[in-house]
Amino acid sequence: MTPTLNSSDNLFVANLNAVSLEKLVKSKLEVLFAQQKEAQVELNGLYNVVLEQVERPLLEIALKAYNGNQVKTALMLGINRNTLKKKIDTYKIRVKKLNS
Repeated sequence: MTPTLNSSDNLFVANLNAVSLEKLVKSKLEVLFAQQKEAQVELNGLYNVVLEQVERPLLEIALKAYNGNQVKTALMLGINRNTLKKKIDTYKIRVKKLNS
């Protein structure tokens, strides 16, 4: 299924099983750059904005999958636990542990 542009809010609606994250991000960035060109405004700090918008939900979902266990989450993500902790603090992510 090919992503289609929803003109009301410029979001792509796609079958997420058929479209890679890379293609979705690329499509969204193409829309953003087209809007930027049309509005004749400069984009500043875009790299950090994009990283935050991808990294934060990744960390939140990974932490939830491992019930807030930072050691297991860091291992799954392939990063050091101290790095994960720093990112949790940076993004002010609330880590919730559920009672099993």
